Amino acid sequence: MDSRQRFGKYRVEREILDEQRLEDVTQRKTYADIHPSLTERLKNSLRCSVPKLKRSVVSSFPVLYWLPKYSIWDYGMPDLVSGISVGIMHLPQGMAYALLASVPPVFGLYTSLFPALVYFFFGTSRHISIGTFTILSIMVGSVTERLAPDEDFLKRNGTNFTAEVDISARDSYRVQVAAAATVLGGVIQVLLGVVKFGFVGTYLSDPLVRAYTTAAAAHAVVAQLKHIFGVSPTRVFGPMSVVYTLVDVCSLLPQTHLPTLVVSSVTIVLLIAAKELNSFFSAKLPVPIPVELITIVAGTLTSSYAHLNTNYTVSVVGEIPSGLSSPSVPDVSIFRKVIGDAFALAIVGYAVSISLGKTFASKHGYKVDSNQELVALGLSNAVGGFFQCFSVCPSMSRSLIQETTGGKTQMAGVASALIVLVTILKLGPLFQELPKAILASIVLVNLKGMFKQYSDIVTLWKSSKIDLVVWLVTWVSSLLLNLDMGLAASIIFAVFTVIFRTQMPTYSVLGNVPGTELYVDIETHREVGKIPGVTIFRSSATMYFANAELYLDALKEKSGLDISKMIIYKKRQEAKMRRREKRAERRAKRQARREVGNCLVEEEIGSWKDTNIDETDKEGHGLAERENGTVFVIPTTPRTPDGESRWEYLKGGDPDCTSIDWMSEEQDGDTTTLGSSNEDTVSRDLERVSLGSLGKWTWDIHSIILDLSPSNFIDTVAIKTLKNIFQDFSEIDVDIYVTGCQATVVEQLDHGDFFSETITKHHLFASVHDAVLFCLNNRGATSFPRYDPTVVSAGRTGKVLYCI
Repeated sequence: MDSRQRFGKYRVEREILDEQRLEDVTQRKTYADIHPSLTERLKNSLRCSVPKLKRSVVSSFPVLYWLPKYSIWDYGMPDLVSGISVGIMHLPQGMAYALLASVPPVFGLYTSLFPALVYFFFGTSRHISIGTFTILSIMVGSVTERLAPDEDFLKRNGTNFTAEVDISARDSYRVQVAAAATVLGGVIQVLLGVVKFGFVGTYLSDPLVRAYTTAAAAHAVVAQLKHIFGVSPTRVFGPMSVVYTLVDVCSLLPQTHLPTLVVSSVTIVLLIAAKELNSFFSAKLPVPIPVELITIVAGTLTSSYAHLNTNYTVSVVGEIPSGLSSPSVPDVSIFRKVIGDAFALAIVGYAVSISLGKTFASKHGYKVDSNQELVALGLSNAVGGFFQCFSVCPSMSRSLIQETTGGKTQMAGVASALIVLVTILKLGPLFQELPKAILASIVLVNLKGMFKQYSDIVTLWKSSKIDLVVWLVTWVSSLLLNLDMGLAASIIFAVFTVIFRTQMPTYSVLGNVPGTELYVDIETHREVGKIPGVTIFRSSATMYFANAELYLDALKEKSGLDISKMIIYKKRQEAKMRRREKRAERRAKRQARREVGNCLVEEEIGSWKDTNIDETDKEGHGLAERENGTVFVIPTTPRTPDGESRWEYLKGGDPDCTSIDWMSEEQDGDTTTLGSSNEDTVSRDLERVSLGSLGKWTWDIHSIILDLSPSNFIDTVAIKTLKNIFQDFSEIDVDIYVTGCQATVVEQLDHGDFFSETITKHHLFASVHDAVLFCLNNRGATSFPRYDPTVVSAGRTGKVLYCI
């Protein structure tokens, strides 16, 4: 072996391995060796030991793994600083996102407290911040407003209803609805985690999630417009609700409450300016300035001293009870009304959680257990629902703050929860005069990052048109439909795009890179040699029931073989041969009676030639009109009693009489060539005559190699298709070989009764190169890839007749 610095040359000499020989060499294990019996699996699962028990407990309670190793000296101060920073962000976001969920602001603070404490015990990510999130808050708000609209809580005045809404009763029922949806969604997440269904998040591709959150941001904007302008649009539910609500808000713009609009405008301008300054000086600031908290404090003080609610009727947060609420069981009767919404909440929340968790885990070099994350998030929601919390998941903004301010472990989440706890117990009543317009403005400004995701359209247009279509369909469906229905439609469409792409794979014919064992697509590479007589066919996708028929059609197209037409033509010629033989027999008997001693062989040749040249098929296609000048060779094997004989076709144009003369001197046999002026003979002992052109189709190949290396499974429909391929091509004397089968595919072929007397494991080869060597060596090639393509096989005479 000789090697160089950049490129190496290797010469490998080994035997050609088909699947049967490969199994003999490697000694494949039996199915029982690889797969224990059901009894053994049950014994192993029920067998208990101290290490196994320890692993089970630690995997269920990850806190028991990392907390005993926690170093206060190394991690204490960074986690404390990070927790305080995140806790300060929890306060404005919790109250603001409670408006999105259509529940009182104090329940947003509850949502920032209890789930974070539960996640501390069960979560595996060290940097995500569990709490309120824009998208989930909007989804909860759509449920609460649908099941508890204002119209159902109008106050009764005697026998008449007034236009005044019983806010206390409405909010109480909305809290019950939100808690029921949250508990049910948490239970769904726990069950999915227990059955190891954490991979469900992989069905939500990144374009789908980003488009979904972008559409949800549009829902959030429309939902906050009533607080920005101080109007009261009619709440619409169902498909197109966002459009109807936007139209209603626009029609109410002349009735805008100017003091509320002023408060909103000033807040938005100050927030945007402060955030830009915060971003500009981020490198010089150890901790980001809590812009939202400063805005809330300033807005509360301004509203309190200016009496905005009393003097200008600006809507404020209202009463915020101090202290923690006692746990209560959600109304079970609501479960059946929110089961679809709960499932959507569970899936979206988990998708956001696992994507953020894996991002930070990859950056900091630790592992996040997807199934345990599903359980942890589900328990956070389920337990939080008993404390009147609504659905939670990590927030991108808070998680980034927790990571950039030095957070090391889940203890940062505990520190942030303590900040929220102090606020609930002591500081909650101070925010009663906070205008709702300020909270709505905070929501709008925080959505700026999601609106930047519209740039994905340009990026995806350049990188992947399919992903762009998924993005657009997700955005449109989520915007025009409800968020739960939009998510379902988006996932279904995304799955269909995968099926569509497997039905339209790239089919290619491979050629050899000279001097190597490499095979690449002939159509996309110039310096590639086609193997004479051999077609190597490959599909870029797994063959299964959805594309098996397309695979067969592509194989026929790429190989240039129209099997059905060739078989029909062959049968016609065999029928003509039988009719000619019968006529020749009758003619011979009459001739024998009239003229004893005449040569029977010459009579048969003459009658066969006359019939072959003069007779045309019923469709009017004369043999002499075939565009490639087909040469018909008499069957290489004599007719059997059942009338079967083997036909072979030799490609020809204008036959070179001199090239045939040397054969006639040494060989005998009956042959008639189309367009020949004399009756030359061709040897019956030729091992193989290359298939010639038949009409506009060319059959100058003797072997087809199917490269199944991209296939990781095969189903019954695909097995049936492979059987048909072997059967159909055998009718025209083309051999089929299969290469690159993975072990699982070979097992599935074996279990699917693919192998038979005619199809054996000798048709399966370890590699394309082995199959090509086998095809060529069986036909006279001795040195591949250094063969001479013009001199491969010379038949019995030693002279060049054709190339394989």
